[in-house]
Amino acid sequence: MPLDFDSKRINGQVNLPASKSISNRALLIHALANGEWSIENLSDCDDTNTLFRALHSDSHCFDVGQAGTAMRFLTAFLARTSGEWEITGSERMKQRPIGILVEALKHLGAKIEYLEKDGFPPLRISGSLLMGGTLEMPASVSSQYISALMMIAPYMEKGLTLQLTGKIVSGSYIDMTLRIMRHFGAEVTREGASVRVAPIPYKPVPFRVEADWSAASYFYELLAIADHGEIRLSGLQSDSVQGDARQIEVWERLGITTRFAGNEAILTKSRQPQISYLEYDFVEMPDLVQSFAVACCLNDIPFRFSGVETLRIKETDRITALTTELTKLGYLLETDEDNQLLWKGAKNPPDTHPEIHTYHDHRMAMAFAPATLKYPDLVIRNKEVVTKSFPGYWEELNRLTGC
Repeated sequence: MPLDFDSKRINGQVNLPASKSISNRALLIHALANGEWSIENLSDCDDTNTLFRALHSDSHCFDVGQAGTAMRFLTAFLARTSGEWEITGSERMKQRPIGILVEALKHLGAKIEYLEKDGFPPLRISGSLLMGGTLEMPASVSSQYISALMMIAPYMEKGLTLQLTGKIVSGSYIDMTLRIMRHFGAEVTREGASVRVAPIPYKPVPFRVEADWSAASYFYELLAIADHGEIRLSGLQSDSVQGDARQIEVWERLGITTRFAGNEAILTKSRQPQISYLEYDFVEMPDLVQSFAVACCLNDIPFRFSGVETLRIKETDRITALTTELTKLGYLLETDEDNQLLWKGAKNPPDTHPEIHTYHDHRMAMAFAPATLKYPDLVIRNKEVVTKSFPGYWEELNRLTGC
């Protein structure tokens, strides 16, 4: 049964990891420019380490494991790098589509073959100069396809003009890519669904990676579940290039206020949530859906979340995983015909000793960990998956909660 946690107070400081998303973009740009400048505060997570090793390897065959960003970014990078290359990944990676990116690269002059199933890794790539030009591209599956093309575009003979079609998902990540490219001297513009990159190479300039706003969500969630308290998150910027910084306004509805002082974001909870229902479109912040779903359930706040379609093709099918695991805590989620995720308040008795499976997904582990405040017998299986983005997560959580 749930623990009476009204007396739970959370106080302390958290050292957040560097942003994985920014680190991976900076690494690719650094490699494209044959950069001799330094990248400060590079993430030490599995995904970034995988990309770093590949970009600094003498091999022509790469296994990126579970690293989806590395798969997409390397596919584009290798397509314009002279040589014969092969790239593969885990069994789950072989189920994650890459056809939209491959077909776009082929249109721009790349030579790529599917080695097993059409539209999916593994791939054989014959790298060569890409002509570039104008291309229509669906934007409703993954913004990483678009970012991958944007980052190599300064080295295409004609540059690149992308006309994005359909619903644009995770547009904030496209804007992140644009801002980082501009930092390195690229001439790139975005006007609505049109992105233009001029054929002007990157310039060697120093760069420092921000702390990770996605990782911050798990500590907002922790406070939202606790009775009251204050957490100081180091290294966050109020004017961040990360779209997940927008989460501030949503957590405020759940009783968490944010203020900035020096190099810290200070989160405070001094009251219980004042809302009885949360409706939100997560199209710009899909990685935060798990945190908000768990926080809302444990606060008995029914919700309707849209913009969650891309969660089906992440490290796992996050919609199915989230629905399955929250059932163990007694919360009965559902989806509707519009692919929205809903909780209408329906409950069953929770498992006596709930065991949460993570499905090789770091965000499943980190999103369910704060629930131990209310379910002290909760066990999270394969906890080590957090190294994908936040190797020090359990140490930081333990210092705050003792869990």
